[in-house]
Amino acid sequence: MSLETFDVDLPHGIRLACRAQGPRDAPVLLFLHGFPEAAFVWDEVGGLLGGRYRCVAPNLRGYPGSSSPAEVEAYRAKHLVRDVAALIEHLGAPIAALVAHDWGGAVAWNLAVQQPALIERLVIVNSPHPGTFLRELQHNPVQQRASAYMNFLCRPDAQTLLAEDDFARLWPFFLSMGAGPDGHGWLTEAVKDQYRTAWRHGLNGPLNYYRASPLRPALTAEDAIHGLRFDDAQVRVERPTLVIWGEGDVALPPSLLDGLDHWVPHLELLRVPGATHWIVHEQPGLVAEAIAGFVPAAR
Repeated sequence: MSLETFDVDLPHGIRLACRAQGPRDAPVLLFLHGFPEAAFVWDEVGGLLGGRYRCVAPNLRGYPGSSSPAEVEAYRAKHLVRDVAALIEHLGAPIAALVAHDWGGAVAWNLAVQQPALIERLVIVNSPHPGTFLRELQHNPVQQRASAYMNFLCRPDAQTLLAEDDFARLWPFFLSMGAGPDGHGWLTEAVKDQYRTAWRHGLNGPLNYYRASPLRPALTAEDAIHGLRFDDAQVRVERPTLVIWGEGDVALPPSLLDGLDHWVPHLELLRVPGATHWIVHEQPGLVAEAIAGFVPAAR
Protein backbone atom coordinates (compact mmCIF):
# COMPACT_ATOMS: atom_id res chain seq x y z
CA MET A 1 0.00 0.00 0.00
CA SER A 2 1.59 3.26 -1.13
CA LEU A 3 1.89 6.09 1.38
CA GLU A 4 1.09 9.67 0.40
CA THR A 5 2.20 12.77 2.27
CA PHE A 6 0.64 16.21 1.87
CA ASP A 7 -0.13 19.39 3.77
CA VAL A 8 -3.56 20.85 4.42
CA ASP A 9 -3.87 24.59 5.03
CA LEU A 10 -6.93 25.11 7.22
CA PRO A 11 -9.10 28.24 6.94
CA HIS A 12 -8.04 29.54 10.36
CA GLY A 13 -4.34 29.63 9.47
CA ILE A 14 -3.12 26.29 10.80
CA ARG A 15 -1.28 23.82 8.56
CA LEU A 16 -1.41 20.08 9.22
CA ALA A 17 1.09 17.66 7.66
CA CYS A 18 -0.77 14.49 6.70
CA ARG A 19 -0.10 10.91 5.68
CA ALA A 20 -2.64 8.88 3.72
CA GLN A 21 -3.20 5.40 2.33
CA GLY A 22 -6.03 3.93 0.31
CA PRO A 23 -8.26 5.03 -2.58
CA ARG A 24 -9.50 8.61 -2.58
CA ASP A 25 -13.10 7.57 -3.20
CA ALA A 26 -13.27 5.13 -0.28
CA PRO A 27 -14.91 5.90 3.11
CA VAL A 28 -12.57 8.09 5.16
CA LEU A 29 -10.98 7.04 8.44
CA LEU A 30 -9.15 9.88 10.20
CA PHE A 31 -6.47 8.77 12.68
CA LEU A 32 -5.21 10.98 15.54
CA HIS A 33 -1.96 10.21 17.37
CA GLY A 34 -0.90 10.91 20.94
CA PHE A 35 2.22 11.83 22.93
CA PRO A 36 5.14 11.38 22.41
CA GLU A 37 4.32 10.15 18.93
CA ALA A 38 3.36 11.42 15.46
CA ALA A 39 1.18 10.38 12.54
CA PHE A 40 3.60 7.65 11.43
CA VAL A 41 2.41 5.40 14.29
CA TRP A 42 -0.73 4.66 12.25
CA ASP A 43 1.15 3.55 9.11
CA GLU A 44 0.82 -0.18 9.76
CA VAL A 45 -2.85 -0.04 10.72
CA GLY A 46 -3.52 2.19 7.72
CA GLY A 47 -1.73 -0.23 5.46
CA LEU A 48 -3.93 -3.06 6.66
CA LEU A 49 -7.11 -1.04 6.11
CA GLY A 50 -6.11 0.93 3.01
CA GLY A 51 -7.68 -1.52 0.59
CA ARG A 52 -11.16 -0.66 1.90
CA TYR A 53 -10.86 2.83 3.34
CA ARG A 54 -9.12 6.15 2.75
CA CYS A 55 -6.88 6.30 5.84
CA VAL A 56 -5.62 9.80 6.72
CA ALA A 57 -3.36 10.59 9.68
CA PRO A 58 -2.30 14.19 10.42
CA ASN A 59 0.49 15.38 12.63
CA LEU A 60 -1.47 17.45 15.14
CA ARG A 61 -0.49 21.05 15.80
CA GLY A 62 2.91 21.27 17.48
CA TYR A 63 4.22 18.15 15.72
CA PRO A 64 6.58 17.82 12.72
CA GLY A 65 5.55 19.71 9.61
CA SER A 66 2.41 21.11 11.21
CA SER A 67 1.93 24.59 12.62
CA SER A 68 3.49 24.97 16.06
CA PRO A 69 2.21 28.05 17.89
CA ALA A 70 4.47 29.13 20.74
CA GLU A 71 1.78 30.07 23.26
CA VAL A 72 0.52 27.47 25.73
CA GLU A 73 -3.04 28.79 25.32
CA ALA A 74 -2.94 27.74 21.65
CA TYR A 75 -3.07 24.10 22.76
CA ARG A 76 -6.34 24.30 24.67
CA ALA A 77 -8.94 21.75 23.66
CA LYS A 78 -11.09 24.22 21.70
CA HIS A 79 -8.22 24.98 19.32
CA LEU A 80 -7.28 21.32 18.83
CA VAL A 81 -10.91 20.43 18.11
CA ARG A 82 -11.14 23.30 15.64
CA ASP A 83 -8.13 21.93 13.73
CA VAL A 84 -9.60 18.45 13.43
CA ALA A 85 -13.07 19.72 12.56
CA ALA A 86 -11.64 21.86 9.76
CA LEU A 87 -9.61 18.92 8.45
CA ILE A 88 -12.73 16.74 8.41
CA GLU A 89 -14.59 19.43 6.46
CA HIS A 90 -11.69 19.45 3.99
CA LEU A 91 -11.84 15.66 3.64
CA GLY A 92 -15.60 15.67 3.14
CA ALA A 93 -17.81 15.47 6.22
CA PRO A 94 -19.19 13.30 7.58
CA ILE A 95 -16.30 10.87 7.64
CA ALA A 96 -16.88 7.16 8.27
CA ALA A 97 -14.95 7.20 11.56
CA LEU A 98 -12.60 9.18 13.72
CA VAL A 99 -9.96 6.86 15.23
CA ALA A 100 -7.77 8.14 18.03
CA HIS A 101 -5.23 7.13 20.68
CA ASP A 102 -3.91 8.87 23.81
CA TRP A 103 -3.96 12.68 23.36
CA GLY A 104 -5.59 12.23 19.98
CA GLY A 105 -8.39 10.53 21.88
CA ALA A 106 -8.80 13.54 24.16
CA VAL A 107 -9.39 15.66 21.06
CA ALA A 108 -11.68 13.03 19.52
CA TRP A 109 -13.90 12.70 22.60
CA ASN A 110 -14.41 16.47 22.61
CA LEU A 111 -15.14 16.66 18.91
CA ALA A 112 -17.66 13.79 19.13
CA VAL A 113 -19.52 15.69 21.86
CA GLN A 114 -19.38 19.13 20.27
CA GLN A 115 -19.70 18.38 16.54
CA PRO A 116 -21.15 14.89 16.12
CA ALA A 117 -22.46 15.65 12.62
CA LEU A 118 -18.87 15.55 11.33
CA ILE A 119 -18.41 11.83 12.05
CA GLU A 120 -20.47 8.69 11.65
CA ARG A 121 -18.57 6.62 14.23
CA LEU A 122 -15.88 7.01 16.87
CA VAL A 123 -13.06 4.59 17.68
CA ILE A 124 -10.97 5.23 20.80
CA VAL A 125 -7.79 3.33 21.67
CA ASN A 126 -6.55 3.67 25.28
CA SER A 127 -7.63 7.24 25.78
CA PRO A 128 -9.81 8.12 28.77
CA HIS A 129 -13.21 9.73 28.44
CA PRO A 130 -13.13 13.14 30.20
CA GLY A 131 -15.88 12.11 32.63
CA THR A 132 -14.15 8.99 33.90
CA PHE A 133 -10.70 10.62 33.81
CA LEU A 134 -11.85 13.55 35.95
CA ARG A 135 -13.49 11.17 38.42
CA GLU A 136 -10.37 9.02 38.73
CA LEU A 137 -7.98 11.98 39.00
CA GLN A 138 -10.08 13.51 41.76
CA HIS A 139 -10.82 10.37 43.78
CA ASN A 140 -8.60 7.41 42.88
CA PRO A 141 -5.06 7.42 44.35
CA VAL A 142 -4.01 4.72 41.86
CA GLN A 143 -4.80 7.00 38.92
CA GLN A 144 -3.27 9.99 40.66
CA ARG A 145 0.03 8.11 41.03
CA ALA A 146 -0.17 6.70 37.50
CA SER A 147 -0.62 10.20 36.07
CA ALA A 148 2.03 11.91 38.20
CA TYR A 149 4.36 12.09 35.18
CA MET A 150 2.02 14.70 33.69
CA ASN A 151 3.21 17.28 36.21
CA PHE A 152 6.82 16.65 35.18
CA LEU A 153 5.86 17.25 31.56
CA CYS A 154 4.41 20.64 32.54
CA ARG A 155 7.75 21.89 33.89
CA PRO A 156 9.23 24.79 31.91
CA ASP A 157 12.49 22.86 31.51
CA ALA A 158 10.84 19.59 30.43
CA GLN A 159 11.83 19.97 26.78
CA THR A 160 15.50 20.36 27.68
CA LEU A 161 15.47 17.49 30.14
CA LEU A 162 13.69 15.12 27.75
CA ALA A 163 16.10 15.85 24.89
CA GLU A 164 19.23 15.06 26.91
CA ASP A 165 21.34 11.95 26.23
CA ASP A 166 19.50 10.75 23.14
CA PHE A 167 16.10 11.36 24.76
CA ALA A 168 16.97 9.12 27.71
CA ARG A 169 13.89 10.24 29.68
CA LEU A 170 11.52 9.56 26.78
CA TRP A 171 12.32 5.92 26.02
CA PRO A 172 10.93 4.79 29.42
CA PHE A 173 7.51 6.00 28.26
CA PHE A 174 7.56 2.84 26.15
CA LEU A 175 9.80 0.53 28.16
CA SER A 176 8.46 1.07 31.68
CA MET A 177 4.74 1.01 30.86
CA GLY A 178 4.54 -2.76 30.62
CA ALA A 179 5.25 -5.15 27.78
CA GLY A 180 2.84 -6.63 25.29
CA PRO A 181 2.62 -10.25 24.09
CA ASP A 182 5.95 -9.92 22.25
CA GLY A 183 7.68 -7.78 24.85
CA HIS A 184 9.09 -4.59 23.35
CA GLY A 185 9.98 -6.21 20.05
CA TRP A 186 8.07 -3.56 18.11
CA LEU A 187 10.51 -0.85 19.25
CA THR A 188 13.12 -1.61 16.60
CA GLU A 189 16.00 0.68 15.70
CA ALA A 190 14.08 1.78 12.61
CA VAL A 191 11.07 2.75 14.73
CA LYS A 192 13.34 4.50 17.23
CA ASP A 193 14.76 6.55 14.37
CA GLN A 194 11.23 7.61 13.40
CA TYR A 195 10.71 8.81 16.95
CA ARG A 196 14.05 10.61 17.05
CA THR A 197 13.18 12.44 13.84
CA ALA A 198 9.86 13.56 15.31
CA TRP A 199 11.37 14.61 18.64
CA ARG A 200 14.17 16.60 17.02
CA HIS A 201 11.49 18.79 15.50
CA GLY A 202 10.99 20.08 19.03
CA LEU A 203 9.07 18.93 22.09
CA ASN A 204 7.65 22.21 23.33
CA GLY A 205 4.49 22.00 21.23
CA PRO A 206 3.66 18.45 22.35
CA LEU A 207 4.36 19.38 25.97
CA ASN A 208 2.01 22.33 25.71
CA TYR A 209 -0.91 19.89 25.46
CA TYR A 210 -0.25 18.99 29.10
CA ARG A 211 0.43 22.56 30.19
CA ALA A 212 -2.84 23.80 28.69
CA SER A 213 -5.05 21.15 30.30
CA PRO A 214 -6.41 21.20 33.87
CA LEU A 215 -6.82 17.40 33.77
CA ARG A 216 -3.76 16.33 35.73
CA PRO A 217 -3.08 15.29 39.33
CA ALA A 218 -3.27 18.05 41.89
CA LEU A 219 -0.09 19.36 43.47
CA THR A 220 -1.74 21.96 45.71
CA ALA A 221 -5.14 22.64 47.21
CA GLU A 222 -5.58 25.49 44.71
CA ASP A 223 -5.14 23.41 41.55
CA ALA A 224 -7.92 23.68 38.98
CA ILE A 225 -8.68 19.96 39.07
CA HIS A 226 -10.39 20.33 42.47
CA GLY A 227 -13.13 22.60 41.20
CA LEU A 228 -13.62 21.08 37.78
CA ARG A 229 -17.04 19.59 37.04
CA PHE A 230 -18.69 18.30 33.87
CA ASP A 231 -22.42 18.29 33.32
CA ASP A 232 -23.53 15.12 31.55
CA ALA A 233 -24.40 17.09 28.42
CA GLN A 234 -20.83 18.43 28.22
CA VAL A 235 -19.35 14.94 27.86
CA ARG A 236 -22.13 12.78 26.42
CA VAL A 237 -21.25 11.03 23.13
CA GLU A 238 -24.22 9.96 21.03
CA ARG A 239 -22.31 8.52 18.07
CA PRO A 240 -21.71 4.74 17.93
CA THR A 241 -18.39 4.26 19.71
CA LEU A 242 -15.87 1.43 19.84
CA VAL A 243 -13.33 1.57 22.66
CA ILE A 244 -10.29 -0.70 22.33
CA TRP A 245 -8.37 -0.99 25.60
CA GLY A 246 -5.07 -2.70 26.31
CA GLU A 247 -5.65 -3.81 29.89
CA GLY A 248 -1.94 -3.77 30.74
CA ASP A 249 -1.81 0.03 30.44
CA VAL A 250 -0.15 1.19 33.66
CA ALA A 251 -0.67 4.90 32.95
CA LEU A 252 -4.37 4.50 32.15
CA PRO A 253 -5.70 1.54 34.16
CA PRO A 254 -8.92 -0.25 33.15
CA SER A 255 -10.78 1.44 36.03
CA LEU A 256 -11.20 4.31 33.55
CA LEU A 257 -13.74 2.11 31.76
CA ASP A 258 -15.99 1.81 34.82
CA GLY A 259 -19.28 3.63 34.21
CA LEU A 260 -18.28 4.70 30.71
CA ASP A 261 -21.63 3.67 29.26
CA HIS A 262 -23.28 6.41 31.36
CA TRP A 263 -21.79 8.99 28.98
CA VAL A 264 -21.40 6.77 25.90
CA PRO A 265 -24.72 4.94 25.50
CA HIS A 266 -23.91 3.39 22.10
CA LEU A 267 -20.74 1.72 23.30
CA GLU A 268 -18.86 -1.36 22.16
CA LEU A 269 -15.91 -2.26 24.36
CA LEU A 270 -13.01 -4.49 23.36
CA ARG A 271 -10.74 -5.31 26.29
CA VAL A 272 -7.37 -6.77 25.26
CA PRO A 273 -5.63 -8.64 28.11
CA GLY A 274 -1.86 -8.32 28.12
CA ALA A 275 -1.74 -5.41 25.69
CA THR A 276 -0.37 -2.09 26.96
CA HIS A 277 -0.82 1.57 26.18
CA TRP A 278 1.12 0.92 22.97
CA ILE A 279 -1.33 -1.61 21.53
CA VAL A 280 -1.30 0.18 18.15
CA HIS A 281 2.35 -0.91 17.81
CA GLU A 282 1.99 -4.23 19.59
CA GLN A 283 -1.08 -5.59 17.81
CA PRO A 284 -1.83 -3.52 14.69
CA GLY A 285 -3.64 -6.46 13.13
CA LEU A 286 -6.05 -6.72 16.04
CA VAL A 287 -6.67 -2.95 15.98
CA ALA A 288 -7.26 -2.96 12.22
CA GLU A 289 -9.58 -5.97 12.41
CA ALA A 290 -11.62 -4.36 15.18
CA ILE A 291 -11.99 -1.14 13.19
CA ALA A 292 -12.98 -3.03 10.04
CA GLY A 293 -15.60 -4.95 11.97
CA PHE A 294 -17.07 -1.76 13.41
CA VAL A 295 -16.99 0.64 10.45
CA PRO A 296 -18.87 -0.28 7.26
CA ALA A 297 -16.55 -0.23 4.26
CA ALA A 298 -19.35 0.97 1.96
CA ARG A 299 -22.05 3.57 2.54
